[in-house]
Amino acid sequence: MKVRVRDFELRFTHPFSISRETQLTSETVIVELEDGGLTGYGETTPEAYYGQGTAEIIRAIEDAAGLLAGRSLRDMSPKELWAVTDAHFGQLKFAQCGLDIAAYDLWGKINNRPVSDLLGLDVSKPIITDYTIGIDTIDVMAEKMEEFSDWPVFKIKLGTDRDIDIIRALRERTDAIFRVDANCAWGVEETIRNSVAMKDLGVEFIEQPMPVENQKGMKEVFGKSALPLMADESCVVEGDVERCAGYFHGVNIKLTKCGGMTPALRMIEKARELGLELMVGCMGESTIGISAIAHLAPLLDYVDMDTTLLLADDLADGLTFERGRAIYTGQSGLGFKTTY
Repeated sequence: MKVRVRDFELRFTHPFSISRETQLTSETVIVELEDGGLTGYGETTPEAYYGQGTAEIIRAIEDAAGLLAGRSLRDMSPKELWAVTDAHFGQLKFAQCGLDIAAYDLWGKINNRPVSDLLGLDVSKPIITDYTIGIDTIDVMAEKMEEFSDWPVFKIKLGTDRDIDIIRALRERTDAIFRVDANCAWGVEETIRNSVAMKDLGVEFIEQPMPVENQKGMKEVFGKSALPLMADESCVVEGDVERCAGYFHGVNIKLTKCGGMTPALRMIEKARELGLELMVGCMGESTIGISAIAHLAPLLDYVDMDTTLLLADDLADGLTFERGRAIYTGQSGLGFKTTY
């Protein structure tokens, strides 16, 4: 197998704000894995918050070329390839993710079947993604929501001094399900208080209300929250799933953070063993990375794979959405065609 790496900067349609930052663009790294005339494509998104930048991601993937020489996904599975390269990537899980997704896409193309089919998963049943509303003025947040007025589920980014006012104002405009994500911005009493008010306003769950290091506070909130709590920043790699039990009701797994589809599948299995609810989320990926999430969706309780709807630019055609429902192409691999 041979590997090539490209990086892009994709524009958001609107400025995208969460509690700690505002983004106008999303950096992304595309991995091309070639084997016998077929090419699989993977994606990962550099993120300063997790200390993994574009240059080191590209370097780590290019340096893995020696491990790929002489190997073929005609003779091994993506899971086996992940194990072969694991020591090389070490803590660089973002880089590992890009290669792993490319391996699954290539594996599907070699076998001329969709990846979900090879994994024994049924994507024919309705799979609904939420649509995320970034922090802004209440009027602008309402306008963004109204652009997708037929959407059944919205994820609302919070972490302001007017969070309840935001939810109350948006609730006046729709009866859709709300999920909220504070991205570590709240404290103990604020989380408990907000959970009570937001339950009455039709919020389904709260994602990562407090900073990762506040484990004592999370334990208290876990026992007092009126709403289920979903870990995000507290659930990065495989070992974090067990550490979230007793502090959160569920985990949001990000392929980029954990190292790809291979470890995500193991994290899903562990979460089920522990009785945790499951979600897989996105980090600014194009259709390439979002398609990888979509092929795991039948295993999940909640899906957050909406960044292709938030971006003005894309790198592939394939997976689309109709009133929140994912529409799969049925093509081999991850089911997309690149456009760059």
